[in-house]
Amino acid sequence: METPLAETSNSTNRRLKIFTWHIHGSYLFYLSQGNYDLYIPVNKERSEGYYGKGTTFPFGPNVHEVAEEEVKNLDLDCILFQSKKNYLTDQYETLSAEQREIPKIYLEHDPPREHPTDTQHVVDDPEVLLVHVTAFNRLMWDNNRTPTKVIDHGVIVPEIPYSGEIERGIVVINNIEKRGRRLGLDIFLEARKHIPLDLVGMGADELGLGEVPHTQLPEFISKYRFFFNPIRYTSLGLSVCEAMTLGVPIVGLATTEMSTAVNNEVTGFVHTDLTYLINKMKLLLADKNLAEKIGAEGRKYALERFNIKRFADDWERTFREAVKNTMKNKFAVDVS
Repeated sequence: METPLAETSNSTNRRLKIFTWHIHGSYLFYLSQGNYDLYIPVNKERSEGYYGKGTTFPFGPNVHEVAEEEVKNLDLDCILFQSKKNYLTDQYETLSAEQREIPKIYLEHDPPREHPTDTQHVVDDPEVLLVHVTAFNRLMWDNNRTPTKVIDHGVIVPEIPYSGEIERGIVVINNIEKRGRRLGLDIFLEARKHIPLDLVGMGADELGLGEVPHTQLPEFISKYRFFFNPIRYTSLGLSVCEAMTLGVPIVGLATTEMSTAVNNEVTGFVHTDLTYLINKMKLLLADKNLAEKIGAEGRKYALERFNIKRFADDWERTFREAVKNTMKNKFAVDVS
């Protein structure tokens, strides 16, 4: 079927319809701030990726729940994969053959796990765009023949002033006990011997304070003197971006994208030496004025780098370019 050039042009101007799965709730919420509609599937089991909106995040009217069996009836512009299961299994079980021919983007949330430098990505397709959430992730993956792009995080936090009144550090990690060394369980436990630290997150009932609802988290962490990130190897956590945007001083390991997100001794403290970090945490506890100064510099940086409008605009531009490029290629094939 041929696509007229006029139709190709109009399709890049109207509001786009994007289909994706609910994989990371906080990322999906920030993604939903863009000028497009998101369609997410729901099944009776509420299985992985098929949860629907849930109750944690205040999604707006541009996020639409669709019963899994009804997905094949949707008129969509682009498919956004967010996991290996989405790409290898879900698309064949949930989408129609026609839908699988529309533009496709794979959003990779993590750095490679099997081997830090030699792991080939699941996508090896020059017709799919592979979007990484950090430049570090793109650097470490073997991206095969797939074109890549980096879209830096964007976050929203309420206008809550940093107080730092609680003379302790706050750590925000989900299921740190189960995820072990990669998420810095041993580092957290060692640091806690020297520094007063509180842990919040899913599964943090034994080692910490338990889970704090996302809507309450900004006000909760704004009272702590500093935010400690003990994670060895993962993507730049949205909680780090949120804390920095609030003006909470950041202390963490100078690994992965953290080494670019924090300018050491200016917008926070990062290092690969835990002893150095413990000393800096002690300094922040002893000197509230320093904490306020470091936090203010971090907030200034975060408001620019993790700006939600820039993030939403980057995604809208990416979706529109994917649709435009796919239609151009299709038209070239149809008329050849």
